[in-house]
Amino acid sequence: MARPAGVCGADTKQAIRAAAIQRIYRHGYEAMNLRGLAADVGLRVGSLHNYIPQKQEFLANLLDEIMTELLADFETHMAGVSDPQEALRQFVSFHVQWHTARKEEVFIGNMELRSLAPEQYARVAAKRKQYEKHLTAILSKGKKLGVWTIENPGITAKAILALLTGVSNWYRPDGSLSQPRLTKLYQLMVERMLRNP
Repeated sequence: MARPAGVCGADTKQAIRAAAIQRIYRHGYEAMNLRGLAADVGLRVGSLHNYIPQKQEFLANLLDEIMTELLADFETHMAGVSDPQEALRQFVSFHVQWHTARKEEVFIGNMELRSLAPEQYARVAAKRKQYEKHLTAILSKGKKLGVWTIENPGITAKAILALLTGVSNWYRPDGSLSQPRLTKLYQLMVERMLRNP
């Protein structure tokens, strides 16, 4: 199948990204076949190489883009929020909503880090750490103001992220929980984790 006339390079790049996400999500990065990916977007394999000259670097760029988008969306969501309790509620809300709305990207972002070269891994991991630091800062501020008593905000942040991120593995939009209800449940769980005795 040839690419339709009038389709621009930017549209093709987005189509390749969407098709690649679906293929990696279903079959894993190692099993992603470039011939099949080219067919998905109506390109010859030779033409696909204009967009993916190196498969591993394509994956690294994809995972980097996902984290860049996550951080940008997070900054927008949290704009103007300063109270640590409200900031924590908003962090949970953002995390649950983003990770359920973009579950395929979240899945490959977690599972395919192993497929990166060390320098590629470091680039993506630095952005993941940046996101974690936002949560640690919220917890540290709440601790300083006496909102909650926690011994180690960094370890607590890791525990909260482990709780929240798993939602992308099992949540289904057509299931028994709506996204707002799911978000509220997770907000309550996190609040109970930090509740002073």
